[in-house]
Amino acid sequence: MVFLNNIDPVMLAVGPLEIRWYGLFFAIGILLNYLILKWIFKREKASELDLDSLVIYLFFGLVIGARLGHIIFYNWEYFSSNPIEILKIWNGGLASHGAAVGLLIAYSLWVWIHKANFAKYADMLVIPMPLTAAFVRLGNFFNSEIVGTPTGANGEVGDFGIVFKRLGEDFPRHPAQLYEGAASLAIFFVLMLVYKKWFGKLPKLFMTFLYVGLYFVARFGVEYFKDQAFLADTWLGISRGQWLSVIPIGLAAGYFVWRAWKKDA
Repeated sequence: MVFLNNIDPVMLAVGPLEIRWYGLFFAIGILLNYLILKWIFKREKASELDLDSLVIYLFFGLVIGARLGHIIFYNWEYFSSNPIEILKIWNGGLASHGAAVGLLIAYSLWVWIHKANFAKYADMLVIPMPLTAAFVRLGNFFNSEIVGTPTGANGEVGDFGIVFKRLGEDFPRHPAQLYEGAASLAIFFVLMLVYKKWFGKLPKLFMTFLYVGLYFVARFGVEYFKDQAFLADTWLGISRGQWLSVIPIGLAAGYFVWRAWKKDA
């Protein structure tokens, strides 16, 4: 089945003021993240004052890290020639790898300033993150960006997928944004399930590395459906996005191997 995506990325325009679908979905993702964290902190009897302080650090870490990640990892030539475009975040262009780095730096900075233990809140903070990621990918879909490869084989037009009309195309592609969004949503439900059933019995940082492992494994897989002509080149048959996913996957795997070894030692 073939669907047509001819969605105007501008939801509402009043004079020079524009409200874009991408910005709306991003804001919804952030709001839901905060509300879920507030519920978790209250349930765990953690300091809600710490949460309010933390979300400010994390918000800026997320936005700045994700934006710089997109610029540096995927489109440096364009943005270095058009620096004013760096500020136009409402047009899309956030990289999950950059977001991960930005969030880590922001949280580490908060921990250092407040002289807190790094593991104190990390396992709670990661739980709603994939939900926010799912809304960001939905925004990418409405922006007709980060598109997938054509669904047809051997030069033939596929009989399923999405036609991104705003790109001037008349053939269907894999909706890679929706694939990644669906994977992120599934990871969110997995984390919520683990949290509700076993959170108090798990070792510190278990949830953190579970999230890192699941998310970047999913990201690695979805990259096979992304059109690299729109994003980045490949090396040894592996895209830049996949190479950037290898490091966090390795860290997560290393953590679980270390936990298993420590338990048996």
